[in-house]
Amino acid sequence: MLASWYDRQGPAADVLRVGELPDPTPGPGEVRVRVTVSGVNPGDTKKRRGWLGSSMPYPRVIPHSDAAGVVDAAGEGVDVRRIGQRVWIYGAQSYRPFGTAAQYTVVPADLAVPLPDHLSDEVGAALGIPGITAHRAVFADGPVDGKLVLVHGVLGGVGSLAAQLARWGGARVIATVRRGADLAQVDPAVVSHAVALDQEDPAAAIRAYAPEGVHRIVEVSLSDNADLDNAVVANGAVIAAYATSADRTEIPFWPLLFNNVILRLIGSDDFPEEAKRQAARDLTAAAAVGALTVEVGDRYELADIAKAHDRVDAGSRGRVLVTLPQ
Repeated sequence: MLASWYDRQGPAADVLRVGELPDPTPGPGEVRVRVTVSGVNPGDTKKRRGWLGSSMPYPRVIPHSDAAGVVDAAGEGVDVRRIGQRVWIYGAQSYRPFGTAAQYTVVPADLAVPLPDHLSDEVGAALGIPGITAHRAVFADGPVDGKLVLVHGVLGGVGSLAAQLARWGGARVIATVRRGADLAQVDPAVVSHAVALDQEDPAAAIRAYAPEGVHRIVEVSLSDNADLDNAVVANGAVIAAYATSADRTEIPFWPLLFNNVILRLIGSDDFPEEAKRQAARDLTAAAAVGALTVEVGDRYELADIAKAHDRVDAGSRGRVLVTLPQ
């Protein structure tokens, strides 16, 4: 099979190779998927470059955890009727050496989720890490029906999906963007009230819409927004943070304490397995009925995978995808 891999960490153009590797064989409980589109996430590029001092977990790594494709082989214990089924994949390279940047990937059968026929491979390849992270941020602390959910960075990959999932779950969604010029890009069908963080008093603008405070916050930069979050939370609210700008993040501890705030930190590789499966079911169901859409950004051929990684590292609003030759 044609695949990309790295056997040392570093800049994409220096370490990513493209060539032929042996076709993998599914073991017990696994399926092999012929990959059509592979999704690139910031987590994939961080592993490749050794972010936060991380080392090579395996001698050789085929990157990427997300993809869409077709099941073409089933291991022992897997229903052979799955062969020929269109699927989307999550977690392929989570604690595993071989991800989806290849013509074939082998994953536990649960990680290959049936993809409805009317949904594109591009949508399927874009759901995985950002979708499951968004689902956990929104629903880990229970239903959101009738609640006010604040989503920071609503135009980003996780933020966009979190807002749509919260709306699908019955919440009213308040969202923030960095600049006033970005407000026109917010979907009013999903977001009831949008606020730009560069305006004079964003906390007052949020409180004007939510005078009793918000019940959940999906947080993309806890170090930047901790004081703002404290200013707008309802008593007993949850702040679910999946990223921060400062590795050692300061928070207004006593004000948050007196607000009885729950601070939930979201690390997608280590979510409970049942939470991942529920997220996969809900993401598929929401997408199937048109309640969830994904913005696709740049697409690259496998030969240009280093450019795809560099695009992710430079920052991309839409999902960056790599197309596998068939």
